[in-house]
This record gives sequence, C-alpha cells and structure tokens, in this order.
Amino acid sequence: MPFSIALIQQPVPPEPQRALDAAVARIREAAAKGANIICLQELFNAPYFCKVTDAERFDLAEPIPGPTVAAMQALARELGVVLIVPIFERRDAGVYHNSAAVVDADGALLGVYRKMHIPDDPLYHEKYYFAPGEIYQHDEARPPAGFRVFKTKFATIGVLICWDQWYPEAARITALMGAQVLFFPTAIGWHPKEKAEWGAAQADAWRTAQRAHAIANGVFVAAANRVGFEPEPGTDGLEFFGHSFIADPFGRLIAEAGTDPAVLVASIDPALIEYTRRNWPFLRDRRIDAYGPILNRWIG
Repeated sequence: MPFSIALIQQPVPPEPQRALDAAVARIREAAAKGANIICLQELFNAPYFCKVTDAERFDLAEPIPGPTVAAMQALARELGVVLIVPIFERRDAGVYHNSAAVVDADGALLGVYRKMHIPDDPLYHEKYYFAPGEIYQHDEARPPAGFRVFKTKFATIGVLICWDQWYPEAARITALMGAQVLFFPTAIGWHPKEKAEWGAAQADAWRTAQRAHAIANGVFVAAANRVGFEPEPGTDGLEFFGHSFIADPFGRLIAEAGTDPAVLVASIDPALIEYTRRNWPFLRDRRIDAYGPILNRWIG
C-alpha cells in the first residue's frame, strides 16, 4: 500500500533547545503535507561538533531512550507518524555512538541503528567521538545490532548513516533484510577552500553512489542532509551542501532539494519494487556461492 515519506533539511542552531524546536516545527510541517515516515538529518540537534577533537563535546551526548527521544516519541504519537531521530548517543561511560532511534507511529521506540562505518578526515574527526556499531544479530540474548530493519506501521525501513552511504555492502545487506526504503541521515559538506574545484563533483558523486544503491537493490533511497555554513575557531569551517533527495528503484530522482532549508515529501508505492525486481532481477542472479573473498580486506 502506498505511503509518503519526508526528509527534513535545515541548518542547526547552536542551542540544543532551539535545534529541537526547529526540528519539531518542520516535522509538523511534513505531517501536515501528508508524510507518514519522517527522517531528520544526522546529529540533528547539535552543530556538527566533530570538526575538532574536544573532550567536553562528549557532554552533547544523551542516552536512548533519553530526553530528546522521549520528546520525539510524544510527537510521533500525537501526529501518528514514524520518526527517524539521529542523535549523539551516550551508551555508557566512555562508550558513544552516532545513532538513529526509530520511533513508530504510536510512539513506541522500535530500536536504534548505530553507524557502522566511521570516517576520519580533516574536520570530520568521528573516530575520536564514535564507536562503530557491532554485529550480533544472531545472539537471541541481546537486542539486534549491526545492519538492521525496522517494521513500522507503514513500511519496513532500513537506516544507514552518512559514511555508510558509500558502501554497497551496507545497502545490499539492509535491502536483503527486507527494507523497502533505505534512509540515509547525513551531514556532508564542502571545505570552503575546495569548493570551487571539487564542490560540484563531490555532490554529484554523493548522489550517484546512493542512486546506484537504489538501482542495484531495487529499493527506494532517501538521503537527508543538513545545510548552512558552520564555523569552527582555528579552521575554515564547513559548508553543508544539502541536496537531500529521494530516488525510486530505477534511480530516478522523485524529489530533490537545493542548498536552502527544505521539507521534501514524496509518495512511495511498494509495487514499484516488485515491478523493478521482475525486470531487473539482480537479486535473483547474485552468485552467493562466489562472494566469500569479499570478507578479505584486500585480495592480491
């Protein structure tokens, strides 16, 4: 049965309460436009703090469930929508994750996805702050982890976060688990000194990689990025380039934003997944008996 999804693309105020209030306002706007599943951007309630390493910034983290997720649970229940809530998670003393809580339309917390691929680049010092998600899906004594899907009121969805979006393995595994839509909350931007030479190519590569996931797996892909320039003392800061988009299983863009704040809404018809996979039977023709070597770091 068709359903609608929304992506929220906006700059992030420096104060957590203002950031939360801004997100709530956009969620209400998306719900008023008919969205059933609404995805916020990566680390939605704080400026992107990984531009430098600073132990005091661990204070931005909070548990799941915690105050922010509880507020989103109440909002989801009020509006009857599913919310994807990406925040900086304090799992325990000294154990922090870049995470996304998934809240169902009745306010129930369905679970948490913890970012699996953690980058370390200039102004993206994520390995300092985040432990990667671990894998123990087959241990029934523990909650699901690693790549996973969430069976919401409206659809079965997968959530992957930012750096995950460059890895076909992540998209493939999540699609094979039954995801109809792959959501990618994101915080990706330009280094100001590199923008003139590399900016357009970087944004195009980002879109292309994710559209390829849609095509190769026969699923919808939805990427929500932040916008705006965020300064950082001692650096040139980062300019987050937006361009949030939703692609269908053919890789066609059915909704796309520019570099301004936006609420993107698109209708999703799961029947197109069936149609696409019948005509492009990539999953049928996979040689699962031949892929063992991919578990090696390098083959040579």
